[in-house]
Amino acid sequence: MDLLLYLSPLWIVFEAWQLFVAERYLGIKQIEQGADPRSRGPREPVAFTWSAGIFLYWSWMILMLIPESARIQIVCMLGVSLLGYSLRRNSPLKWILVILTLEGAVRIGMIVSILGEAWSKL
Repeated sequence: MDLLLYLSPLWIVFEAWQLFVAERYLGIKQIEQGADPRSRGPREPVAFTWSAGIFLYWSWMILMLIPESARIQIVCMLGVSLLGYSLRRNSPLKWILVILTLEGAVRIGMIVSILGEAWSKL
């Protein structure tokens, strides 16, 4: 559990980076220009790093289900991620960034809650 808990700040940084990348590729400027970012997408290194980060993030969340201390927060994070994915899949382009931002805010809040719970047990 300790090692997994120590990775929590890394995931806060990952969430912030993910929001930055999403704003760059799906942001207001892209919508105003009428460009569809799905047709050009990010460069291969960015896409690989993003995909690998998401895979590692989900692996971390699933492994965090094993200890009993943060199970509620992790279940909430997984639920928000799945709900957000289903909403983004069926949303017009201008709503995707809004949904991503709300997802990120909830997940960051849950990670902060996990860290606060761990801090209070010290």
